[in-house]
Amino acid sequence: MIAMRHVLGPLLVILAGLVAWEALHLGVANSSLPSPLETLRQMGVLLGDPTFWKQAGQTFYAFAVAVVLSTAAGITLGVLLGMKRLAGEVAEPILVNLYSLPKVTLYPLVLLIFGLGISARIAFGIMHGLIPLTLFTMNAILQLKPVYRRSAAVMGLTSWQTAVSVILPAILPQVITGARLGVSLCLLGVLIGEMFASRNGLGYMVTHAMERGDMPTVLAVALLIAIVALVANGLLLALDRSRRPS
Repeated sequence: MIAMRHVLGPLLVILAGLVAWEALHLGVANSSLPSPLETLRQMGVLLGDPTFWKQAGQTFYAFAVAVVLSTAAGITLGVLLGMKRLAGEVAEPILVNLYSLPKVTLYPLVLLIFGLGISARIAFGIMHGLIPLTLFTMNAILQLKPVYRRSAAVMGLTSWQTAVSVILPAILPQVITGARLGVSLCLLGVLIGEMFASRNGLGYMVTHAMERGDMPTVLAVALLIAIVALVANGLLLALDRSRRPS
């Protein structure tokens, strides 16, 4: 019964979204907004086009690398700052201020350092996903009950052993929550990078379609990206729930 509620809620949200989409399509005087059916039809065309898969491969390769690097770096940096309370308290406002900066303003600097290749998109994705996961991990450690560290000290564990064997398992739900946000932001960063300065990838494909006025392609690609993001978020959410006490 609980599992049915978990499925029914998202289905109702999707259904309501489709109804609102169709109503908006019918309410627009010109045909600038394709209907859901037309978008799905265009999606089928894209999925049968080898060029689309080549573009998608570029995007998801950059996305996968950005997720792996930002996750590893975010957890490591969060643990290092969280294990030292003073360092964490000093770093938190700095990280929050950096996170509040519009990342687009830094893209010229990223291009200057990494050039126009795929490295710039990966770097831009990491810039979006790194700080949230660092903050989630660091704050989870800072708020952890002192008994965990005392137990580690009694067992004679080193700092590394304490972090890996005691701290990380204790804060895993918070780390997964940060990873869910980081994954979504990494994808956003990669797509923005492709839209600004790239000649391949789904972001470039959307920009090129907008220049041609091809709104069915724009919405079809956007819907596919949304589906991928929802699936990734759903998998992490399921992992989060499996790690929490029932």
